[in-house]
Amino acid sequence: MSTLEIRDLHVRVAGDDGAEILKGVDLTVSSGQTHAIMGPNGSGKSTLAYSIAGHPKYTVTQGSVLLDGADVLAMTVDERARAGLFLAMQYPVEVPGVSVSNFLRTAATAVRGEAPKLRTWVREVNDAMGALEMDRSFAERSVNEGFSGGEKKRHEILQMTLLQPKIAILDETASGLDVDALRVVSEGVNRVRNTGIGTLLITHYTRILRYIQPDFVHVFFDGRIVESGGAELAARLEDEGYARFGVNETASA
Repeated sequence: MSTLEIRDLHVRVAGDDGAEILKGVDLTVSSGQTHAIMGPNGSGKSTLAYSIAGHPKYTVTQGSVLLDGADVLAMTVDERARAGLFLAMQYPVEVPGVSVSNFLRTAATAVRGEAPKLRTWVREVNDAMGALEMDRSFAERSVNEGFSGGEKKRHEILQMTLLQPKIAILDETASGLDVDALRVVSEGVNRVRNTGIGTLLITHYTRILRYIQPDFVHVFFDGRIVESGGAELAARLEDEGYARFGVNETASA
């Protein structure tokens, strides 16, 4: 049983003396739970994800983030990954010249503390790629270079499947996906989720929640969680949008 505890988290852009982006976030995500963070553009959802992961663009000015009691904010980015945190980015970066197969094995070695045995590893990768409807030739392509939106998201879920984190943070995983890709990616998330990890799913729209059922839904607005509930809250947002929070945006797509 693992738990990610976020307490009174305040964040601003690094080197910026301006206004805070996160203004006191409190959230607990435990193994086996799926929490959906929803909110309009610019509300701070992605800032929360990247701050937990340790992106240098953001500075935590107050609060704490603990994973199983360990101080996440005191860890380097790679230490956070080895501790069991995983971030699927909204816009994955390209890594020219590094093949997917080399990238995945290097990442698995770093997280597991030893290189996976080659014969077992090849079977693991092939099984995971098959479940995500990915051609095996994909493994020899450079990471994210020339990938479609669906390929990038499949690759993110492939990483999550192989690295087996304690807590997975998925930032706008549905972004740029057609219906078929959304189904495949969501099924991949559900397979990993069913192993018992905790999932923090950040999304602007409700459509991915038709495939990935959340246990808890939190509305993010102006750098804070302003409302929490169950899956019924997502349905209400789909009907009403964010108008009652002073935003003229719909939550459905």
